[in-house]
Amino acid sequence: QVLVVESGGGLVQSGGSLRLSCATSGFTFGMYDMRWYRQAPGKERESVAGITSVGWTNYADSVKGRFTISRDNAKNTVYLQMNSLKPEDTAVYYCNAHRINLLKQEFDSWGQGTQVIVSS
Repeated sequence: QVLVVESGGGLVQSGGSLRLSCATSGFTFGMYDMRWYRQAPGKERESVAGITSVGWTNYADSVKGRFTISRDNAKNTVYLQMNSLKPEDTAVYYCNAHRINLLKQEFDSWGQGTQVIVSS
């Protein structure tokens, strides 16, 4: 059974920090690209940060320099360190695991999300 479970969300003041975790099981974590998305009320889901199976990272312009994505393959977990939080970072944050194998079969799993609220 594939499980993707986010945690670490909460209420924080503007300028504060949070660290989100995404614990996974049921698949070969080290072979998957991992990505954090977020969805604010009334807005579309957007990509925040991604890390490939080999550790390459990329970020949305809105979070560059403030957020850091990392992974621990021994713990099957990906993290999102969020610093200098702003009210516009308020959203539900989702973790995604994605892989396309040599047969071009696509595997995609999502967590249930964790709420982040940044007060001004």
